[in-house]
Amino acid sequence: MASYGYARVSTLDQDLTIQRAALKAAGCGVIRADKASGSRRDGRTELQVLLDFVQPGDILVVTRIDRLARSMKDLQDIVHEGPRRGAARDRAAGGHGNRGR
Repeated sequence: MASYGYARVSTLDQDLTIQRAALKAAGCGVIRADKASGSRRDGRTELQVLLDFVQPGDILVVTRIDRLARSMKDLQDIVHEGPRRGAARDRAAGGHGNRGR
């Protein structure tokens, strides 16, 4: 089982350092990141890479839910896509315990 991290900022001039550090501290061996608006999934190529890559038992970790999805519909789609691929829903990084479950 592997833990993969996903970080996202909305604009090119924003910094991913804090999210990357939290994901690393959470034990993520691989961290992918996008600098793109979260309002549409088609611009988040690194998220799609992760969703295509996860295997049964893998965990996708984010620092906050809004880094993964910007609407309830988008979040539902992502959450329901993971188990079909066998990925686990586990936790949010950054000291939030199991709130990401």
